[in-house]
Amino acid sequence: MLRFILSRLLSSAPTIFIVMTLSFFMIRLAPGGPFNLERPLAPEVLANLNAVYHLDQPVWKQYVFYLWNVLHGDFGPSFVYKDYTVSELIMQALPYSLVLGAWALVIAVFGGIALGVYAALRQNSWADYLLMGISALGNTVPNFVIGPVLTLIFAVSLAWLPTGSWGSGDFRHLVLPIVVLSLPQLAVFARLTRGSMIEALRADHVRTARAYGLPARSVVGVHALRAGLMPVISYLGPVAASVLTGSIIVEQMFSLPGVGRYFVLGALNRDYTLVMGTVVLISVFIVVLNLIVDIIYAFVDPRIRHD
Repeated sequence: MLRFILSRLLSSAPTIFIVMTLSFFMIRLAPGGPFNLERPLAPEVLANLNAVYHLDQPVWKQYVFYLWNVLHGDFGPSFVYKDYTVSELIMQALPYSLVLGAWALVIAVFGGIALGVYAALRQNSWADYLLMGISALGNTVPNFVIGPVLTLIFAVSLAWLPTGSWGSGDFRHLVLPIVVLSLPQLAVFARLTRGSMIEALRADHVRTARAYGLPARSVVGVHALRAGLMPVISYLGPVAASVLTGSIIVEQMFSLPGVGRYFVLGALNRDYTLVMGTVVLISVFIVVLNLIVDIIYAFVDPRIRHD
């Protein structure tokens, strides 16, 4: 297992390198720059700023300079938040995104699996149609529609919950963002679980277990569910990375100081280093979480072994 983990980490390094390289040159191709303000700066001031941040160098030299710093753990200073480095901004924002994303992921995974199993056991019943209809609705309606609607109902009309911001860390401030962030993923997990569970319940080993007279709870919870969870686990890696590193729309909508919000502000302000820092962070999360998913495979399905 250790050999497999090391080989996967080594093979993932080129992927992160390619993502970082493409992102670096693509953001440089976008029109404008970090110091192109509505009120233009004096030419001397602009030249000095470009020299300080090495923007007066050819793009390939900027890339070599940036890559060398990243290899030494330095993501550079922020062009907009001048008193902070990118690493400091990410370390400040990441805990907020992790708390929000962890709650949303737990609700989406366990809620989606429970609803999917329930719908599969009652296939083609009114409960199945109702749950899958709601899941389809939750999967198609975007976050920027669900968020304002829930805010209008529970924050403005009923005044049960705050409209946004982190506040003092009170869980009441997180209820609406967590629900908005988890609903689309919960719908996806429910549909995946239902489809895979229907197939698993018709498998030969599940029929054999029923023929031996095993309790229904054992047949469903042990034999069928382990096979039915494989597509869910496959989807878990990339969605966990996107949720745990912050949803761009949700954090911006509810004014949460997370990584996703910094990504939006960095892109709008052409803060090259801040955007690159968030891209690298998300890439690393995807690689690590996909590795964890591959390890989970071996525990869920005994036929899979990583030597």
